[in-house]
Amino acid sequence: MLTKTPSELTLPASGIAGKRARDPRLDVFRGIGMLIILLAHVPNDPWALWIPARFGFSDATEMFVFLSGMASAIAFGRLFDRKGFGLLTARVIHRCWQIYWAHIAVFLTVATIMAAAGHKPDGTSYIQSLNLVRFFEDPGPLLIGLMTLTYVPNYFDILPMYMVILALMPVMLIAERVAAWLPFFLMAALWLSAQFGLAHLQAEPWSDRPWFFDPFGWQLIFFLGFFLMRGTVKLPVGSRKLLIASVAFVVVTVPFAWHVVLSASPFFREVAQAIGPLTSKTDFGILRLVHFLALAQIAMLVVGEKGARLHHPAVQPLTAILIRVGQQSLPVFMTGMVVAQLIGIALDHSGRGALAVATANLAGFAILVATAYVAAWFKRAPWTA
Repeated sequence: MLTKTPSELTLPASGIAGKRARDPRLDVFRGIGMLIILLAHVPNDPWALWIPARFGFSDATEMFVFLSGMASAIAFGRLFDRKGFGLLTARVIHRCWQIYWAHIAVFLTVATIMAAAGHKPDGTSYIQSLNLVRFFEDPGPLLIGLMTLTYVPNYFDILPMYMVILALMPVMLIAERVAAWLPFFLMAALWLSAQFGLAHLQAEPWSDRPWFFDPFGWQLIFFLGFFLMRGTVKLPVGSRKLLIASVAFVVVTVPFAWHVVLSASPFFREVAQAIGPLTSKTDFGILRLVHFLALAQIAMLVVGEKGARLHHPAVQPLTAILIRVGQQSLPVFMTGMVVAQLIGIALDHSGRGALAVATANLAGFAILVATAYVAAWFKRAPWTA
């Protein structure tokens, strides 16, 4: 439903000239998403068998992209409203420039770690485990591909996707100014182009493999969050019937995603394969969006109206930590990509017993939290006081 009335998720204004109070739900769930993404990237991590992605069609990527869209509405949308198209475009270019170099830095750091780590105890090369053999055999052409984003290995594909989506933002905001429905038409057209393979970007020079995350498919959930935060669109929230339907959908999808059921039941396995195009992670299949929105309805109920339960004294210390992690999502994400591989290497040599896995994962969480606090300290530039 298109509307100019702010949605329940829109941030409340604290004053006409002042800043709006930041909704704690935005940063808390981004913080949770960062922790889940760490577990998902640790090779053969037993804890990753219990993340939400193992029980449904959507995962922490949807959470990260949707909430990044909402955060971008605050950072970029308000700039467009105040300063216009020119400065918005400059800000978007600057942010893409930052993310581009973050992507290059993460790739080179992880590639260096893989080279230094040598081989797993079973003799497998760490370089081979991340499919970087061609890069090390003939780095010249692939360095050019890396810098031009025509070489995007699977492990390093989220930040390039995010850059392309950000680059679409000025177009979407201009479209919104023309007509409230126009950006949603463009979003649907781009999403359909991804579903039919009309706009896939090449991931490597020696094959036709596309980027693992097609930005033209994933922009749908990013801009849904973006325009929801701006109040251009309003989604129904709080309806009892909708909540029941959301819970039912989430429960029904479990057998089609949970590895235990899929390995034991040919029926569920065949159905899961048949609906594969609707749950595709590369193209952002439509059932992923439906599943994520159903989970969002449930999460809204759990945290209470405007996140009231997040302020309860029993959870306030944890909430504060998650907010800090969510506010520093780029440095935390970069650190997590590197730390995940270090944890995987450590577990390869120590074994994946319960104590070793718990120690490694909790240490990883602690490193992400520390990264968030250190990044926030540097952003405050205390040396200028």
